[in-house]
Amino acid sequence: MKRLGTDTQSSVTRDKMSLADMIAMARFVRNEDGALSIFSLFMFIMILMAAGVGVDLMMNEMKRTKLQHTLDRAILAAADLDQELEPSEVVSDYFAKAGLASHLQGVSVDEGLNYKEVSATAETVTDTIFMNLLGVDTLSAPAQGTAEERIGKVEVSMVLDISGSMRDNNKIQNLRGAAQTFVNTVLADETEDLISVSLVPYSEHVNAGPLLADRLNVDWKHGYSHCLEFPDSHFASTALNTQHEYEQMQHYQWNFDGVNNALNDTVCPRYSYERIRPWSQDADQLNAQIQQLQPRAGTSIFLGLKWGTALLDPSTRGILGSLVGAGEVDSTFAGRPVNYSDHESLKTVILMTDGQHDKSFRISDWAYNSPSEYYHWSRYNLNYYLWNYVSSYYHNQFRYQKYDATKGDTLLFDMCDAAKANGIVIWSIGFETQPHGSSVMRECASSPAHFFEVEGTAIIDAFTSIARQINQLRLTQ
Repeated sequence: MKRLGTDTQSSVTRDKMSLADMIAMARFVRNEDGALSIFSLFMFIMILMAAGVGVDLMMNEMKRTKLQHTLDRAILAAADLDQELEPSEVVSDYFAKAGLASHLQGVSVDEGLNYKEVSATAETVTDTIFMNLLGVDTLSAPAQGTAEERIGKVEVSMVLDISGSMRDNNKIQNLRGAAQTFVNTVLADETEDLISVSLVPYSEHVNAGPLLADRLNVDWKHGYSHCLEFPDSHFASTALNTQHEYEQMQHYQWNFDGVNNALNDTVCPRYSYERIRPWSQDADQLNAQIQQLQPRAGTSIFLGLKWGTALLDPSTRGILGSLVGAGEVDSTFAGRPVNYSDHESLKTVILMTDGQHDKSFRISDWAYNSPSEYYHWSRYNLNYYLWNYVSSYYHNQFRYQKYDATKGDTLLFDMCDAAKANGIVIWSIGFETQPHGSSVMRECASSPAHFFEVEGTAIIDAFTSIARQINQLRLTQ
């Protein structure tokens, strides 16, 4: 009995402890309910603050972006070499019109004969809405930039059509004025020693002149002119193969009706003013030669472009060096043509024509293979001689067709592709051309924007526009 009583007492004690534990647990639950409420409120405040910080930062970035865009436009305009206003005035005006005048901190200018560099700094300050709760009252955002227009090293080839059709409608006179305007623009005083211009007149052929031809491996046959024949494969490259033995172009005239023994319109241009003038910066000499240009013979645009690109290609650097040594080219151009990888230099061709490719003939080899025959054809117009001294049955045996319009277009496109692949900028001008000629010139140009189709005195505007666009404006930072 006593033992039973003891067990009963122990059971009651356990029940009392269980009740106490339950009361404690209930109190604990009530305490935890309060803790959760405080935690939830804390998290809400943190999320609200994070969102507020995002709003403050976004507003600051919007102001910074507007400030930077204004600064970029301002310094680009101020760095323009054609800009007559003071650079600091230009930048200040841009900021004032954008309502940001108070944010402009400073403008610095560095300029010389061939460049203008404008730098500016600005800063915007934004009052915070939410971040001030964290002790951050304002946010600042700086803007800075530098714009530069620089006339760097520029290598230019002017490839000008002087074929017979240029005598019509005052075209040769208009070309002279346009080409001289171009020369005077790109060779202004501040561009001295920076820009080299090679003048390449072409008609049915190109007279390289003794300065160039005498420095190549040529199979000389006569001393009347300096036109060289190229294998078709050479038109797939801008390079001039200085190891190749070039055939000298025949000296003769054939494209008259045969009534008169005219000798002043040879297939190869023979007069000194028709020769290539390579790598010059002498505006007076270039203009004097341009003023003498006269129309003659047919049209071989691809031959003109071949020489024009060759004078931009590093393969002719040795020839230029030799001419510098001989005092024929200014020593400041030593080392040109520069490599295509030289990104500080611009290589460009201005390719102009008033027509399209046509047939081009040569005298058969059997009738042109001795000094006496070279001399003979220098005294007789080919057609005149054939019609007066040779039976018509044998006429076709005396000549053969070397090029036609289709082949001329093909070789020209090969040259255009090779030039563009090397980064040469091609500006093409169709001067009163027919649809086919315009289409060919448009396709040859570096882009549709590099093609001009003009008539009359508008050719002057085309050359002027090209000259102005040679200067490259770029944002450097």
